[in-house]
Amino acid sequence: MIRHLSADFIIPVNGEPIKDGVVSVDENGRIVNLQKRGTPRDGANTIEWFDGVIVPGFVNTHCHLELSHLAGEIPGGEGLIPFLTKVIGRRAADDINILGAMKMADKAMLENGIVAVGDISNNSLSKTIKHESPIHYHTFVEFIGFEPQKAEAVMNKSIAILEDFAPLPTSLAPHAPYSVSKALLKLLRKNTAGNHKLTSMHNQESDHENDLYRYKTGGYIDFYKSLNFNIDFFKPQARNSIQSVLPLFSPNQRILLVHNTYTKLKDIYFAGRVDQDVHWCFCPKANLYIEKILPEIELFRLQDFNITLGTDSLASNDKLCIFSELKTIKEHFPSFSFIETLRWATINGAKFLGIDDKYGSIEKGKTPGLNLISNTEGLEITSLSSVRKLI
Repeated sequence: MIRHLSADFIIPVNGEPIKDGVVSVDENGRIVNLQKRGTPRDGANTIEWFDGVIVPGFVNTHCHLELSHLAGEIPGGEGLIPFLTKVIGRRAADDINILGAMKMADKAMLENGIVAVGDISNNSLSKTIKHESPIHYHTFVEFIGFEPQKAEAVMNKSIAILEDFAPLPTSLAPHAPYSVSKALLKLLRKNTAGNHKLTSMHNQESDHENDLYRYKTGGYIDFYKSLNFNIDFFKPQARNSIQSVLPLFSPNQRILLVHNTYTKLKDIYFAGRVDQDVHWCFCPKANLYIEKILPEIELFRLQDFNITLGTDSLASNDKLCIFSELKTIKEHFPSFSFIETLRWATINGAKFLGIDDKYGSIEKGKTPGLNLISNTEGLEITSLSSVRKLI
């Protein structure tokens, strides 16, 4: 059975908005037609009309599903290092509780119109949920190890987890510049074949990260001491973290740098000069929750980079909802158009994950999912706007 849906506007993303357009979808969610308002081509005379704007399903390129059981457990506004300390101390829990929380989070993302997720995992506990979910998941198996002598053991463990996720889409991902050694990043270069070329890394989420790399000062010194890490081996690099670690990645890798809260213009220029396929992901609600500050997103728009959006985890966010991230961006950057930021939330994320043949835009033959945005002002969202999953 073909459904024909229409609204004030349909925003295909890869084309101009269509006023009073009609999108026709088969029983599998595949787009069979997109046209200006009129009689659908198969002769059916029933068009489902909605007040608002129809857009593709959202792509969440950065999530920590396995931290869902920490919802409401970590206080906000204390900064990244206290946040990390509390997550480390509280993340251990019974598998049944973790699975239950992940299942609820997966359901909530689906209801919030999310069709694909780039998810960070430190173990394979989420495999069954991802396998059974209607959401497309690409799992980034995260590895952590700042001590060079442990690099090989850490990498072997991560590869074993990656293999446990088979046949689901997976690849390896370093946690952050302050938590992985150069030795680990060099080992990563050897594991980039095929779909494993995708990788993701938290970047400059705290200014302490830049202090560490430039001068070997800042809050991470005491953080390492609290973990009984000896970092005598580490030498200050006299430059920000991203400029130190980005050249260590393979040119074959598609790299998603996440958060970028303290990334400066010189760092962005550097990323544009190196021979790397760099993409940027912003998680504005998590940034406000943890550090009470947002990245200078306007600086990234000036460069020809692919920008995506993420939710981070329920440890740092009250909901896993990309539309809430879009509303937060609109609140703090009112000059950004919804047309532009919608691309970040849809086709750009799909391109990074390599799934733009199915997701990210309303085009014939794709199965992108359809969301209705209500309470809009023309093509712009407002504080009263809301999202509803249609397909």
